Amino acid sequence: MKIPVHLRVAAVAAALLPAVAGANDGIAAVSAGGIVFGRTDAVAMKKEVLNVSHDLVSVDYEFVNESGAEVEETIAFPLPLYGATETPYPNYYGQPANFGVTVDGQPVPFTPVLRALYHGADVTAELRAAGLSSERIALNETLTGRPPLPFTPAQRRLLRERGLLADGLDDPDEPQWQVQISYVWRQRFPAGRVVRVHHQYRPFVSGGPAAWVIDQGFTQRYCADAAFMKGWRRAANGADHLAAEHVEYILKTGNTWKRGIDDFTLNIVKRRPEELVSLCFPGTFRKVDNLTYQVRLKNFRPADDLRVYFGNVDGGNGDPGVRPILPR
Repeated sequence: MKIPVHLRVAAVAAALLPAVAGANDGIAAVSAGGIVFGRTDAVAMKKEVLNVSHDLVSVDYEFVNESGAEVEETIAFPLPLYGATETPYPNYYGQPANFGVTVDGQPVPFTPVLRALYHGADVTAELRAAGLSSERIALNETLTGRPPLPFTPAQRRLLRERGLLADGLDDPDEPQWQVQISYVWRQRFPAGRVVRVHHQYRPFVSGGPAAWVIDQGFTQRYCADAAFMKGWRRAANGADHLAAEHVEYILKTGNTWKRGIDDFTLNIVKRRPEELVSLCFPGTFRKVDNLTYQVRLKNFRPADDLRVYFGNVDGGNGDPGVRPILPR
């Protein structure tokens, strides 16, 4: 059962962020999340400590192979889906900034895996058979900074027959597929030994004035109660918006491990005491310090992904992703 939780500060700074004129509209936050592989009966996630702020997500795992024999598994970190066509929001696609993975303190080399999806079906093989390179499949103009290579007449005819190209507003041959890039590596799990994995990246967040306004679904989406709304109105100081960032994290990948997550800790970390935070999450948060709120759960099987609202932030414009690493 979800238990509504709001996190707020007792005092709000008197100096409020100015309204921004002429900024771009906001977009929904783009979810990224934990490492995952196919469900296992051998490896248990003994511990996960997840730290979430609006400018950094970091997570520490402890895994133990309980099978009695060494196993080797393919582990993946899936990046968020994005459209292959040109998008007006290049800052929220591709690879998150500050992306990194270490195992037992050592950096892990990972391999990119590219998938193209059309209405949920994998069409990667079709696009490659038509002669499209990884870059042409995956990178749009806003990620590369240059126009994509044109399709040949044969490619255009074949892809249009399949519905994979269609007329667009600015492009007569607009790709209709979505792109999924995952970074994968092979990981050994010796029997009975703790394997420690650290992973971090800068999260994709919503940005612009549209993300700063409290809409009708806000209370349900972030479990904001009357006390939180009172603090929000005080911080807004009569305005109808407040600089904010919305962070999403895919938690349900934790269910692919044996028993889910034995010992789970979530730390919500503010960058300034004046920030307002609200989210829906099971359990009871405790205040660790002026910036950190923590909840711990045993035998946790996430039923939903994590969505966190950070309000009264300094800036509220998000952070750009970077060009994703592609398979050759």
